Amino acid sequence: MSNLIIEPEELAAQLGREALLVVDLSTPQNYRGGHIPGAIHLPFQALLAGTPPAPGKLPSAERLTQVFRAIGLKPGHHVIACDDEGGGWAGRFLWTLEVIGHKNYSYLNGGMHAWRSAGLPLSTEDVAPTPSEIDISIDPAPSMDAEEIQRHLHDDNFLVWDARSPREYSGEQVAAMKAGHIPGAINCEWTQLMDPQRDLRIRTDAREFLAKLGIDDQHRIVTHCQSHHRSGFTWLVGKSLGFDIRAYPGSWSEWGNLPDTPVER
Repeated sequence: MSNLIIEPEELAAQLGREALLVVDLSTPQNYRGGHIPGAIHLPFQALLAGTPPAPGKLPSAERLTQVFRAIGLKPGHHVIACDDEGGGWAGRFLWTLEVIGHKNYSYLNGGMHAWRSAGLPLSTEDVAPTPSEIDISIDPAPSMDAEEIQRHLHDDNFLVWDARSPREYSGEQVAAMKAGHIPGAINCEWTQLMDPQRDLRIRTDAREFLAKLGIDDQHRIVTHCQSHHRSGFTWLVGKSLGFDIRAYPGSWSEWGNLPDTPVER
């Protein structure tokens, strides 16, 4: 895997470095119960516009500027993201860094599950970041919108990776006006890329597992779920494998509620 993925012991050896910024997207209870020393807590809600029908869309550049200033992000930081759920919110956060052009980042493989399992130090102290003056702008390249996806649906080298559950994909579970999936989309639920035997780290055979489903580096890929939370992790996995992968933040909450979007069941 690329240096996008960092193991707990590697991170432990780097703690205290001035250029390191560890961001924990765990629940508040789990953060208070013990976090990586020096890690800043960021509630996942800060990454979402929160407006229906597509709450998973990006907040405005102004709001994102406030968020990244508040956590003290500086251009020189190497950012490490972790969470307590196997990588969804951490992946969403790293994708957001990609969107604002901050490319120096890594994912703590397995997140807090792996850190705790390794018996590494935990702190219960609140960390108050020193705010920064960073200026950001939005790069649309890591994203696709519904219109662009529709334009590419019939391209041979284009692929939609649906990270939702099989029941959402099939249309049995309805979470929008329309149920089903984007035509031709391949379903691989996000949790299938986590290894429960290795503290929810990314499975070591991820490339082979995805290739059997038809998801590989021969395609231009866009991934989505309901609100670009679960697909934060599938984006991260694809990125770590060197795939040409983007995300659709509108996700099914938008696609399934638009009047003119095609749907398969």
